[in-house]
Amino acid sequence: MRRDASSELIKKLDLEKVSGLLDIPDYRLTGAIERKTLQHVASRPELFRFDKPISSVEGGTSIFIEPFDIVRGFPKIQRTLVLYPGLVTHFSSCNKVAVEEKMNGYNTRLALVGDELVGLTRGGFLCPYTTEKANELVGLEFFLDHPDLVICGEMVGPDSPYVPKSIYDIESLDFFAFDVREKISGKPMPVMERRGLMEEYGINSARFFGEYDVEEAHNEITGIIKGFGDSLHEGVVIKDPQMVITPVKYTSSLSNCADLRYAFEFYNDYGRDFFFPRVCREAFQSMEWDEDEESRRKRCLRLGESILLPMIETIKKKKNGERIAEKVQIRVKNLKTALDFETHLRVLGVDAVFEEPEQIGDEYLIRIRKIYHSTNDKTESILRGEMWS
Repeated sequence: MRRDASSELIKKLDLEKVSGLLDIPDYRLTGAIERKTLQHVASRPELFRFDKPISSVEGGTSIFIEPFDIVRGFPKIQRTLVLYPGLVTHFSSCNKVAVEEKMNGYNTRLALVGDELVGLTRGGFLCPYTTEKANELVGLEFFLDHPDLVICGEMVGPDSPYVPKSIYDIESLDFFAFDVREKISGKPMPVMERRGLMEEYGINSARFFGEYDVEEAHNEITGIIKGFGDSLHEGVVIKDPQMVITPVKYTSSLSNCADLRYAFEFYNDYGRDFFFPRVCREAFQSMEWDEDEESRRKRCLRLGESILLPMIETIKKKKNGERIAEKVQIRVKNLKTALDFETHLRVLGVDAVFEEPEQIGDEYLIRIRKIYHSTNDKTESILRGEMWS
């Protein structure tokens, strides 16, 4: 965007109003704009977003100019590596904790802006594809009755362009709520009140396992995680039933390894960031579960295969002249959504190749290849004989 056009948009951003609603001094907002912590979204003239947290405001918070509105970002959830005494320490003022499934999809917030239901990504971008799916799967009824609330949830299924998974017996894509918050303050609704409200409007919720005494919750959750077996169910989120204390999450070994398999297929783009924390999770879980030598050996083998096998396959593909790409797909009713989504990915810096649409009933299936340049370039250079640096 040209500098003069950008300046005009910033003038339309009512900093005094934003300052009052978010309790951030004007000068900090001005500084955030200068540092691009608060930045305009190139593909959406009406939208600004916080790229990083500022003061008590979460990264991913979205500010709409016309019509004016604010949708707070979703707060980062802490992770416990040991259930006991981690849960007892964190939830020391609670008698019980509520446990819900941490679903394996991508995080989105649904909100009414003006008269339009929009789907926002974790980073605060308006995603055209998520927006179409939100209108199809959730609809406007809840938001017309509760315009000041945001539904936070997970989009799950094989037709996800971000985290495609086929583990929930979902044909295309579905939405599961795991939180409801006030749009501007970000204040969360108590767990059972939120679940009851979602049921009232026919909106799916993440699976609820139960409420457990804090002192015994580690045993119950260990049983839940082990009960996932060989499935790729990701884990659980443990919550204060009143949502006063912040939630924590805990994941399964198979989910950790699935993340590693994905990351090391594109090792020079993702591998380093994914590796260390997931190895730590495996080590602490093995210790807490008091695994015998055979169980530890299986865990080590699973972890090693998750790292090496996808890298070897990537190197073989590159040696055979293939471009390293992730294959995903979307299913839309309106081809304009696909065009807008292509623009959205471009704004995110994703190099994606869209194949010709395939009409299936009243929808269009579009396959997409997301190119990972760093892994492509690094693998090619090493195969040419260059040194690792």
